[in-house]
Amino acid sequence: MLPKTTEYALRAMAWLATQPPGTGSTSAQLAEHTSIPRHYVSKLMRRLVVAKLVVSQRGHGGGFLLARPADEIRFIEILNAFDFPTLEGCLFGWAQCHHESPCPLHAVWVDMRTTFTLWAEGTRLSQVASGEVRQPRLGPPSADPLK
Repeated sequence: MLPKTTEYALRAMAWLATQPPGTGSTSAQLAEHTSIPRHYVSKLMRRLVVAKLVVSQRGHGGGFLLARPADEIRFIEILNAFDFPTLEGCLFGWAQCHHESPCPLHAVWVDMRTTFTLWAEGTRLSQVASGEVRQPRLGPPSADPLK
């Protein structure tokens, strides 16, 4: 569902969030621990630096570090740094798809878009590092249809 660059950015940021504060990760370490192709890491990290989500330190013990504490960085910021589409528009490509004139998938698409946006705005890197990432709730809990 996510473009590969966006997926890589989330992986890199999640890895940095699991590192001890003040500990830098080199491009080689990021590539090794996140399975991001080494040639891609520099391009990716440059965009994260420009977005002020990561800082780069040269020299011994340097590397890439989070620009702010992990609990202050939301996933939506990472997505925005890579021009992630806002999931707007109609899945059928209809120019005039809205609640008064919906396409057949309109209601499902609106629910999915809302869920994804709530997740991206409400999930912080610190939650990844601590294993606290959960699904957002849109309404009352319902029975799991797979159980």
